[in-house]
Amino acid sequence: MSQTILIIEDDRRIANWVKIYFQRAGFSAEVAYDGQAGLAAARSLAPDLIILDLTLPRLDGIAVCNILRRESDVPIIMLTARETHAERIKGLESGADDYIVKPFNPDEVVARAKAVLRRVEGEVQQVLTCGNISLNITSQSLTINEQPVSLSQTQFALLLAFMRHPNQVLTRDQLITLALDNDFDGFDRAIDNHILRLRKQLASGGHQPIQTVYGTGYRFVAEEG
Repeated sequence: MSQTILIIEDDRRIANWVKIYFQRAGFSAEVAYDGQAGLAAARSLAPDLIILDLTLPRLDGIAVCNILRRESDVPIIMLTARETHAERIKGLESGADDYIVKPFNPDEVVARAKAVLRRVEGEVQQVLTCGNISLNITSQSLTINEQPVSLSQTQFALLLAFMRHPNQVLTRDQLITLALDNDFDGFDRAIDNHILRLRKQLASGGHQPIQTVYGTGYRFVAEEG
């Protein structure tokens, strides 16, 4: 199956031009012409790589990149007509993997995309597995029975702490330290609300791996087999 490239670019001439070059290189390519449409397309298509213009209507490229980085680790190459060093730094700090200044040669964009994809594919995936639960630390993603499950950043951090300490009773204070590095505004009981929502995400086939240890805290026990 060919890899999918999503091009988010409001200049239709440039977008379609880049799309043709990617298709000629053997990729599947889709186009969105504004930030909101691009964000929706990224969520529905789950592309292998995104070509993202910095200046977009409805939602600019920096905002799109920031949102995507909270949701996935999809590689992003940012396109821009701005040539200042500050703009390049801003784009990279928002989570872009590479940066190309207009005007550009579309062959260069394709070559850069291939290089980024090779680099991403070569990264070692760190995965914790307990029973039917698999937590990918590299991509910050969760699967249960091989089905993807969505988690917030706090839920992911809590589950990571639990899975690194299976069958161990963890107090609320320990969880705050392990998962949130003590960066937690609120009473320790507020952690219960986060764990309640995490438990709802984890519930599968009648098994609940997070057990309440009354008067103490919580314990993570994965289903065997």
